[in-house]
Amino acid sequence: KTDIDKADKALVDKLAAEFSEELDNLGVRVSDLEKKSDNVKWGGELKYYYAGNKAESGDRTNDTQYEFRLMPKAFIGNSGWTANARIRYYSNSASANNGGSTNGSNASDKSDTTVDRIYVEGPLFGADTKLGKLDTYSDDVMGSGMIIDDNISGAQFKWNLGKNKSSYVKAVVGRYDFDPDANVGRSTSYDGTGDYAAFEVGYKPADKGLSGVAGYYSLRNIDRDTTSGKAQLSDYQKAGSDNDNIWSAGLGYKFDKNFNIYGVYAKSNLDAITGYKGDDQDKAYDITLAYKGADSAKAGTWGLYTAYRYLGEFATIAPTYDAAQRGYKGWEVGGQWTVAQNILTSLRYFKGKDLGNDSAGQDADFNRIYGSVEFFF
Repeated sequence: KTDIDKADKALVDKLAAEFSEELDNLGVRVSDLEKKSDNVKWGGELKYYYAGNKAESGDRTNDTQYEFRLMPKAFIGNSGWTANARIRYYSNSASANNGGSTNGSNASDKSDTTVDRIYVEGPLFGADTKLGKLDTYSDDVMGSGMIIDDNISGAQFKWNLGKNKSSYVKAVVGRYDFDPDANVGRSTSYDGTGDYAAFEVGYKPADKGLSGVAGYYSLRNIDRDTTSGKAQLSDYQKAGSDNDNIWSAGLGYKFDKNFNIYGVYAKSNLDAITGYKGDDQDKAYDITLAYKGADSAKAGTWGLYTAYRYLGEFATIAPTYDAAQRGYKGWEVGGQWTVAQNILTSLRYFKGKDLGNDSAGQDADFNRIYGSVEFFF
């Protein structure tokens, strides 16, 4: 099946005729093997990251973590449905109090293994449907993930619309667990569960032009862990509040294949505790200017960005950002570079202010350095 000269082609044809029976048998055996092996596909990632946090007073605290992910996908006949899972192993090399173990009371054990996703995916009601413990993400247009990038137990339906599938409608319903003790690597003091629901519409042009997204996200009937003394969703939340409703909208413009700018804004109806004097926690926004972008499958690709982010705790649930954190506002700059195929490096720096520290009269300035290397397979 390649370009060869006449003499070589004659030899290949002669050999093909001579061994035709063996080749046919081999073809059958290979086809059968492919059918069996392709029924389950494995993907995954090995990741190392470093994060250094520094408040206005005090030394920088350091956190390093290794993470190994396995993501099997099994095809369910010819139905168009697949069974999916994600298995995560964490190993945190920092102090026992910085991402410790959930495997028992042994504080020296700083590792954990968890299955944080297990769901089926396929066509239902004309939508790409996920059922089970699945991943959900806010803003599939600009990819900000400002409100949530986490897992829920429930259902997600996404209808891709239009000739080029450039528009979509997404509906999500389920139960969300924001208990930090359930996963290594979470360091917040929030502990509880709630009924989660979301409805989102968006449009993204195929090449360049204007894009937009609008959504509603709700965390209701928040069940507080009263035995631990931890907050419901935020330390600054009004006592007795167990519902958080968030409205969000965003616009973006892609000038060409290199430059992209967008802004996303969210507003919550949750009230703050009496006497709260910090910055508003019921709003969030992200304004980002990006140049190019790294593709983990293409060696040598890279991208840079700068952003201003305001992440009020009432208007965000689990933001996707690695440097800017929930409850902070400020500037972030960063970049990514694919050093080799499927090897992606990232470096990010955030400098800003803790939104709530004014209320307690504490130092508000804060900065965070984040670097990672990821190996995909």
